[in-house]
Amino acid sequence: MYTNKEIWNVSYPIFLGLLAQNIINVTDTAFLGRVGEVELGASAMGGLFYICVFTVAFGFSVGSQILIARRNGEGRYKEVGPVMIQGGTFLLGLAVVLFGLTHLAAPSIVRLLISSDSIYEAAMEFLSWRILGFFFAFVNVMFRALYIGITRTKVLTMNSVVMALVNVLLDYVLIFGKCGMPEMGIKGAAVASVMAEAASLVFFLTYTFVKVDLKKFGLNHWQRIDVSLLGKILSISCFTMVQYFLAMATWFVFFIAIERLGQRELAIANIVRSIYVVLLIPVQALSTTANSLVSNLIGAGGVTQVMRLVGRIVRMSFLIMLICIVPVVFFPHDLLSVYTNEPALLVESVPSLYVIVGAMMIASVANIYFNAISGTGNTQAALVLEMGTLVLYTLYVLWIGMVVKASVSVCFSVEVVYYTLLLVSSVIYLKKAKWQNKKI
Repeated sequence: MYTNKEIWNVSYPIFLGLLAQNIINVTDTAFLGRVGEVELGASAMGGLFYICVFTVAFGFSVGSQILIARRNGEGRYKEVGPVMIQGGTFLLGLAVVLFGLTHLAAPSIVRLLISSDSIYEAAMEFLSWRILGFFFAFVNVMFRALYIGITRTKVLTMNSVVMALVNVLLDYVLIFGKCGMPEMGIKGAAVASVMAEAASLVFFLTYTFVKVDLKKFGLNHWQRIDVSLLGKILSISCFTMVQYFLAMATWFVFFIAIERLGQRELAIANIVRSIYVVLLIPVQALSTTANSLVSNLIGAGGVTQVMRLVGRIVRMSFLIMLICIVPVVFFPHDLLSVYTNEPALLVESVPSLYVIVGAMMIASVANIYFNAISGTGNTQAALVLEMGTLVLYTLYVLWIGMVVKASVSVCFSVEVVYYTLLLVSSVIYLKKAKWQNKKI
């Protein structure tokens, strides 16, 4: 059974890594907020389109991570490397396919989804450069799966610091045209993000070859495509791939509804979303930890202790979130001023921020229980639960945003609905379903 200290030792490097990584999102939003509302809204739409495609790779890596963690818990270390190598090879090929499809299809899809001509043109300018990141990001997530699966998470912090430093520097230089570079605006933000992902891959490769016992983990020789192993990875990952894609696609639906309310409303939603993503970092870190430790614990024969472990992580997550929301509640204008210096935009963003605070308290519990389900290896069950919740999420968004045409803050109430449904369904599953004997 893992102690609170052991849980924290796995979680805090993931937390710091996600924090550094999300500096990219905050920096892009803060810099573009000073370029203009069109650029701010377009970066949200273009960025979400990119992430929708990227989550297919991320979902695959989560399934791989579950398998790596299980083999690590079982002490079958030499079987870790082949999962990493086969997964990385598969995702690199997938990056080529999805880059080509996105390059061809994105203009038509985005045109259907965005009503404003100015936002559409800026979003396409951003996206045409941003999708180059597929070739780096798709491989990076397999390194992330490796290090979380074997519980060596400190490397993720170092990697994300490298990413953040490269992105912040290049954002400043390329967006505003500093140090003799041309002023590229929104295109500069896209290029900076791609270069940051490239720097991340270089770091992962260097660190792995220098610091990791390649022979112990079966990483010391390249293997041809192993169809049977790839099939095993996909038998777990296919559900998480669909799950993460659908989750992000519904978030994209939210922004489509907001975009039709107006340019100002889209700018508000992007600012609040940026803060929302930062608030979610400790929850994501502990959720990832829950996923990995549950799989490791089951692999080590501790299936009867899983619910106690999840309970400990839930309490830790709730208390940390309680601390995190204090500055948001009491100093909202100071927080929002990072993104914009326009007084009206600051005032109009505050109600949405308070709605998100409420959603985060529920999310701090819901996400832990939900990720524990995937950690047991029952990724199909997790997908079914998520799909049911997302159907209701989408219907609510379309009704409140496009039919009622409610304010942005009322539209954000969909997050409260989503996390409440996710929490209830996840707890019922873990208490009632037969997940204890799942073999992977």
